[in-house]
Order: sequence, then C-alpha cells, then structure tokens
Amino acid sequence: MDIQLKKGILDVCVLYALSKGESYGYKIINDLQGIIEISESTLYPILKRLEQGGFVTTRTAEYSGRLRRYYKITNLGLKKFVAGRNDLLEINEIYKKIFGGRL
Repeated sequence: MDIQLKKGILDVCVLYALSKGESYGYKIINDLQGIIEISESTLYPILKRLEQGGFVTTRTAEYSGRLRRYYKITNLGLKKFVAGRNDLLEINEIYKKIFGGRL
C-alpha cells in the first residue's frame, strides 16, 4: 500500500478512536482491534504528529503509581477526522465502481 495513503488511513483511525473520548496508547490500540492492526511503535509517532499539528492535546496523570499520557481530540482534529472519513468514503465508491465490490 502506498505509504502516504496508509499514513492518512492510520491518522483517520486514531482520530476515530479519540472521537469516542479521551484515551491513552494501549487503549487506542485495543479500540482499533478488528478495524486495523497498529503497534505501539506505529501509534506513538502518529500521536506525536497529530499533537504537533494541533489535532490532539495531551495531559499526563498518575495511574497505578505510573504516569500515563492521555490524548484528546481537538475541534481541528474532529474536522480532520470528518474530512478523512469523507475521503475514505469517496475511495470506497471508486473501488466499488472499478471492482463491483469484489477483489
């Protein structure tokens, strides 16, 4: 798969998970099981990039004696999620027209 396309899909998936509410890395990975496979080594750079772009905010809180970083989607992140979802819906329509819904 084209790396830029995959990057965009992963961003949308992470934003989708965060659109359900504030979360942390391990929970995001679990929330995306059955949708897309994503590892910690893939997730954290995505979260960092989304944070730098203003699409998510972070806070750190203690949990069971350890610090945990929580991520929350911003209004800009919600807009990016909706735009990305619309792009994927458009790609799906093109796919159905070309392949008739079959591989």
